[in-house]
Amino acid sequence: MTRTDPHAFRGRLLTTLRLQFPDALDRAGGFRLLDPESGEPYAGDSRHLVATCRSIANFAAGAVADGPDWCLEAAEHGVAFLESAHRPDATDRSEGFHLIVDADGSPVDRTRSAYGHAFVLLAYARAAAVDVDGAAAGLDATVDLLAERFHDGTGCLRSDCAPDWSEREPYRGQNANMHACEAYLASYEATGDGEHLNRARRIAERITVDLGAETDGLLWEHYDAEWSHDFAYNADEPGHRFRPPGYQPGHHVEWAKLCALLDRYDAASPADRESVPGSGDWYERAVALFDAAVDRGWTDRGFAYTVEADGSVIVGDRYGWAVAEGIGAAAALAERASQRGDDAARRRFREWRDRFVDAADAYRGPAGLWYEKLPPAGTEGEPVSPEPPGVEPDYHPASAAFEGWRSGTR
Repeated sequence: MTRTDPHAFRGRLLTTLRLQFPDALDRAGGFRLLDPESGEPYAGDSRHLVATCRSIANFAAGAVADGPDWCLEAAEHGVAFLESAHRPDATDRSEGFHLIVDADGSPVDRTRSAYGHAFVLLAYARAAAVDVDGAAAGLDATVDLLAERFHDGTGCLRSDCAPDWSEREPYRGQNANMHACEAYLASYEATGDGEHLNRARRIAERITVDLGAETDGLLWEHYDAEWSHDFAYNADEPGHRFRPPGYQPGHHVEWAKLCALLDRYDAASPADRESVPGSGDWYERAVALFDAAVDRGWTDRGFAYTVEADGSVIVGDRYGWAVAEGIGAAAALAERASQRGDDAARRRFREWRDRFVDAADAYRGPAGLWYEKLPPAGTEGEPVSPEPPGVEPDYHPASAAFEGWRSGTR
């Protein structure tokens, strides 16, 4: 068995989860972020909604891959905390979820985050796939919540809201919508309900096709409330952690993976596709997004964080999540190329997948967990650890291994 054999990717997934279990689980409530150098939990009791949901999705994916019993137990632990602590009202699912809480469920940040709620749906979907108690009901309720509270009539989601559901700013972001697309795809995988697939298609069509056509096929991050490109957004904060200006190669490979999955499911259920007119060739779009990312953003051992349209680097920091998404995208594209009988493309994507796997070694700390980022290529500096309250419990590495496994076994 080679290190990039499908079963080796399953091994990578379970190894990633074993590094988290049981230390990341806090019996007082939820999950704790672990230090990539020591493996010890960071100090503090804050629990971020995105981290809670990503941890649930991680362990549920391990259960999908027929991992040890503790994968399912950890997913159940996470769903229980999601429902008891992040929800402001245990009897009313329409109130959404707090963004940050303490271990006892006391709210720290009551923001109703579109990005966070996309991960709520992903967590429920992955958990429902392995029959975690309450996950199927949570999935259905969250689909309704997104439709009622976040969808803006375009097929996409609006942005962050206050606890009374008033918008915090007239902003639309592709990032929250990308993860909503991911969550709807996972919901389709868990339930077989074609309407979840249609929701994913609508978002992908809007972001990667309609809006991408206005920027020569590239994907801008920021828009106003009318979905017009806002090229000035955060222009004075090029290093913004979550909403930087510029094009993000990492998000291009992430979208390439999602478009490859849409191509996979369209091939399996062509009748469902007819209800979403205008959807083009998802494989072709996926390839174009992948190539745009590697052509403009790939540097030694990672992708530059943000670039101009011509590839000029804005922020050269190389985030681990982008490399992980490259692994998943290349694996999914290799599978789609194989289904088309295109051996040259299959070999090319597998070569990229293996290159990304080799690069990933630089992101692992002494404890085996991933650093957040490396400094820009050609500069001196040490890898950087995540800062609490963190949102990255090695979700991207786990997702990369999960996709490497299931794409390789198809």
